[in-house]
Amino acid sequence: MAFGEQPAYLRVASDLREKIVNGALPPHARLPSQARIREEYGVSDTVALEARKVLMAEGLVEGRSGSGTYVRERPVPRRIARSGYRPPSGSSPFRQEQTEAGARGTWESRSEQEEASAEIAERLGIEPGERVMRTRYVFRDGGEPMMLSTSWEPLTVTGRTPVMLPEEGPLGGCGVVERMAAIDIVVDNVLEEVGARPGLAEELMALGGVPGHVVMVLERTYFASGRAVETADVVIPADRYRIAYHLSVR
Repeated sequence: MAFGEQPAYLRVASDLREKIVNGALPPHARLPSQARIREEYGVSDTVALEARKVLMAEGLVEGRSGSGTYVRERPVPRRIARSGYRPPSGSSPFRQEQTEAGARGTWESRSEQEEASAEIAERLGIEPGERVMRTRYVFRDGGEPMMLSTSWEPLTVTGRTPVMLPEEGPLGGCGVVERMAAIDIVVDNVLEEVGARPGLAEELMALGGVPGHVVMVLERTYFASGRAVETADVVIPADRYRIAYHLSVR
């Protein structure tokens, strides 16, 4: 194969992908059979099969048992806003964004104590094994799962205070900044790092995705005078959402 030349299965997959993108193969249309691909492109069965596997891995098509392979409906990505400014409403960022967008947002949460893993301990600046409050969330929009989040707060900070449980007590459901302010801790900056990876099986099941789908992972940590008071992983399906940052310039 000459330098820069694509393998045959990628060339076939690229052509089929183009037909899906431009509408020649619309959503719910049946993908040409393996025999049809072999004849149309003059390739072997192995090449035809590998091309179909590429499209399935990209989430463009899906197999239906006993029926064939069909073009998937392509969702129009929606924005999840991340802003450097929040009005003093007391609500969490998700609740504020949902209110501003007029969306039908709901969420479920569950908190429990655990020992910090080595990774979480490093992010929080504590020793592995120290007690933290872990809270898991499933966020929905109109009943559709849109985002997962897991947060960890060191109990050396919040333990035995009214804000020990993020979703319960007098400040249940408020954002980290407001909850920490209630115990005289001033959050002064936040670090967010965004990456992407294949979704874990349990994540994709919760988000309604299919194996192989990519998720964006936003790793967020709140600090007060250099001390981490909360860290979280936010998992978002990459094919349905975009993360938009609106930051002030000073």
